[in-house]
Amino acid sequence: MTDNQECIQLLNTAIIKSKESKIDSSYEQRLSKTCADPAIAALTVAINYLAETEKISNDQAAIRIVETVRSLDSIWTDYLLMEGLGVIKDHLKDHQAPVQH
Repeated sequence: MTDNQECIQLLNTAIIKSKESKIDSSYEQRLSKTCADPAIAALTVAINYLAETEKISNDQAAIRIVETVRSLDSIWTDYLLMEGLGVIKDHLKDHQAPVQH
């Protein structure tokens, strides 16, 4: 294995290990707390409403709602990432040293 491949393997391992330490292992408590949230009751109403109005199963309605929320989250994540990159690019452009000839 080349030095570059070894370095990449080390970095990949480090990334995975660093994520392991950030995982909150209290998922059962978090899940229980989340399921008791009033927002879940509101989602239940939304699922039933969508299933009834679109004449689909509750499973299909739940999936559509989750996919829609995930889509919105993804769109905003992309937007914020691009805005952040734009700010960084502008900052770098503004602080770039003038080229001397």
